[in-house]
Amino acid sequence: MTAVLHHLGAIVKGYALEPDYRNGLYDLLAPLKITDSVIADIRDRPRLLEELTAFQPDYVFHLAAQPLVRRSYEIPAETFDINVTGTANLLEAVSRLGKACTVVVITTDKVYENKERHDLLYREDDTLGGYDPYSASKACAELVVASFRHSFFNPASMAIHQTSIASARAGNVIGGGDRSRDRIIPDIVKALADGRSVEVRHPDAVRPWQHVLEPIAGYLLLGTLLSKAPQSYSKPYNFGPLPEGHLSVRELVQTAIGVWGSGSWEDKSSPGTPHEAGLLKLDISRAVKELGWMPKLDASTAIRWTLEWYRQAPDNQAAFTFQQIKAYFSI
Repeated sequence: MTAVLHHLGAIVKGYALEPDYRNGLYDLLAPLKITDSVIADIRDRPRLLEELTAFQPDYVFHLAAQPLVRRSYEIPAETFDINVTGTANLLEAVSRLGKACTVVVITTDKVYENKERHDLLYREDDTLGGYDPYSASKACAELVVASFRHSFFNPASMAIHQTSIASARAGNVIGGGDRSRDRIIPDIVKALADGRSVEVRHPDAVRPWQHVLEPIAGYLLLGTLLSKAPQSYSKPYNFGPLPEGHLSVRELVQTAIGVWGSGSWEDKSSPGTPHEAGLLKLDISRAVKELGWMPKLDASTAIRWTLEWYRQAPDNQAAFTFQQIKAYFSI
């Protein structure tokens, strides 16, 4: 997101904890000094308000989170604290800015009450839910957004508060630079690079896979339209692939191995592991019809772009990031 905003000429300030892994995009892009980066906790309300007020943003994109399903089983209360209270802290700080501001809060495709039916693609007005602490915390964050929209940022009172807010629910995102644990692409890359068999937990689980540049383009488009017509766009939007982009983990891994040119995988599913949804599909028709947004990369291209990034020499990965950004926006 920072790299794309820099590419488009924006002045960017980031606020987040230090990354919990090295050699990801944060480390690679830091030498380029493309953002004013503040290392701080979103639960620190005074610091958050101080930094936001000092910067006086025109747009706020809220992505700070505890974003891992399996980790949410290890730290459930902290996950709720970060994802729910952290979101409320941010929106309270925005309400005190005293200037026009457009806010896009990014949650997840997992906010819905998942019935795990093959014929069901979740739409923005479907019932919120969440089996695991992560998913439930993000559904709660959507309730926080809705509350602030009604209480403080009501579109009918724009002349008073000058703040508009929408939420974005993205499908499973893949792309270069991610080195988090318990993520399928980093696990695939590590195994293939080491000549090991890829260990897969839930090969038949189906997800709405998409390259990271797809939802980022959606967030930016939503923010732009929201700033111009808050009464029309102050609502949630799904960002995901076209229906054929809903692949099983098995299909994702097999495609990745084919792109890599060698490798194998094995099923390491265990009945004792924490629950993860087996089937999740998104309906993106609202974003397509109302925003004019459309996915540009099919699943195989998204996987190829992702693995091509990881196969770059470390000293070329930052440059390759901008190369892919330019290629994406030229489509």
